[in-house]
Amino acid sequence: MKESGYCSDTDRHILFDMRGQFLGYIDDESSREGTQKRLNDTRRSLAASGRAENWAIGGPGTTGYPFALACDQPHVNLDEAVARYLGTLPSELIWGAWDDLSFASQGKPEPLHDALMYVYGTRQQQQRNNVPATLPKYLAGQVLIESSGQQRAHSTADAKGILQLSPSALSDCQIKPSNHWHRLAQIDCALRLMNQNARNLQEPFDRRFGELPADKRDQLFTLLLVQAYHGGAGRVEALLDDDTLSRPAAYFAREHENFSAGDIAFGMVFHNLGRDRFGLASLYYVADVQLATEALCSTARLGKTPFCE
Repeated sequence: MKESGYCSDTDRHILFDMRGQFLGYIDDESSREGTQKRLNDTRRSLAASGRAENWAIGGPGTTGYPFALACDQPHVNLDEAVARYLGTLPSELIWGAWDDLSFASQGKPEPLHDALMYVYGTRQQQQRNNVPATLPKYLAGQVLIESSGQQRAHSTADAKGILQLSPSALSDCQIKPSNHWHRLAQIDCALRLMNQNARNLQEPFDRRFGELPADKRDQLFTLLLVQAYHGGAGRVEALLDDDTLSRPAAYFAREHENFSAGDIAFGMVFHNLGRDRFGLASLYYVADVQLATEALCSTARLGKTPFCE
């Protein structure tokens, strides 16, 4: 998201090791095949010079080592996304009704942020939420990352709306096609999916991280719910209890005093790159959501409110 340094030129790849340490970069070739060959040559060279402890050839469907990340990544214009979310762009103020929800009015529309908090608060009063109190902040970050807050965002995989819900998710939430872009419906559906994932993950999470201090435990659980939204609850559950994939989680549970909740969530994925379809997209999704929440909480509107605590 933050283009600087070696990625000031997007036609490059950077290489890094298992500890996340930057090792070098290459300028891309004119073809994908040429770039892949150059990456593998550089991997071999890094290992030969001792800068990497080993190397592995990469190719289509195969994650090479040291890891490589293209500088040309999709990114969000955060300033614009934050303005859209907070309603400082007047055209982005909203109103409407969905299910039993009724928000603002045509004569007095309100910001998307207020809509998100309205839906969350209503479901909380109805005792339909079973997620940590930290969740709304990260759900707002997801809105920024998934769609930049744009109502009609539409991916090549047919994910739709401000929270990029898949056709199957929209169907599970019983949202008719005419309401697929409805922002209240999108928020309500995302919360429903988060609650379902929380029910599925709570037991294995408590077994692994139940001894963490309450605040750190809640923040970590929230970050894993964000990861589950991106890649599925089953894969996150594997990070907690699979014989191989849970080894990083076991280490972090023992050494949790030395790591923040964000470090643990990042490390659980980072140390499983290349396993069970955990790739760089899985790694940078939660990191980007965290950056988006930091951007929101640096604003005068939200910075000193309970939302950002």
